[in-house]
Amino acid sequence: MNDLPARTGWEWLKQGTGLFRKQPAALTTLLFVSILFSIGLSALPFVGPVLAVVLIPSFSMAFMQACLMIENGDRVTLAVLLTGFRRPALAALCKLGLIYVGLSLLLTLIAPHEVLLQMAPRPDARPPTDLQASQMLALLGILLLEAAVLVTLCFAAPLTYWKHMGPGKATFYSFFAVVRTARPFLVLLAAWFGILVGVCMVIIILFGDAALGRVVIMWLMFLFVLLLQCAMYAGYRTIFGKPYDKTPQPA
Repeated sequence: MNDLPARTGWEWLKQGTGLFRKQPAALTTLLFVSILFSIGLSALPFVGPVLAVVLIPSFSMAFMQACLMIENGDRVTLAVLLTGFRRPALAALCKLGLIYVGLSLLLTLIAPHEVLLQMAPRPDARPPTDLQASQMLALLGILLLEAAVLVTLCFAAPLTYWKHMGPGKATFYSFFAVVRTARPFLVLLAAWFGILVGVCMVIIILFGDAALGRVVIMWLMFLFVLLLQCAMYAGYRTIFGKPYDKTPQPA
């Protein structure tokens, strides 16, 4: 992994946008189906929320595989959702998902519980107590830490699937790949977030508080999630090389 200039992050975003523009309907369908499945899974009592976290690497591999197929000129279908659910990859990705669960529990333990309790819905329908500035800063710090953890794990699933690494080794390489290329990642995230905020501000100015404006912003959120996922694939390809997957894709 060689040091990359900071502008590489902007190139990743442009390349990811190019991938999305080739098959936007297919990628959008994949996102909505995976979201609906995750919501249904989380509704299961007790084990549902844990399973939803464990299967995050399997779902993320569907989008990585879809980006590879688009780059190769193949047509993306719903069958790509099964990419991370086939043997023997499923077992390794689920073990990686257990690392996600452990990190989620760790972040929950260090979160400011008094702030979470004040923000939780009240059965008596009374408005929550005003949060102090220190509490808001603590909560913002936790949110930034969670985002940093998710970013540093973005390559763990494809390394497990395409490079056949163990969960621990994949997590290790993903973390240090992101750390070594911190400047491109900062540029990527800053550009992505800045464009998202700018577009949302334009929508708010045009529609105000109308219901249509809120619907458009919600769709934009989904769109930008896909763009970020495609940009992460571009980053993987730059750092680790274009993946070669021997798994045959169903017609």
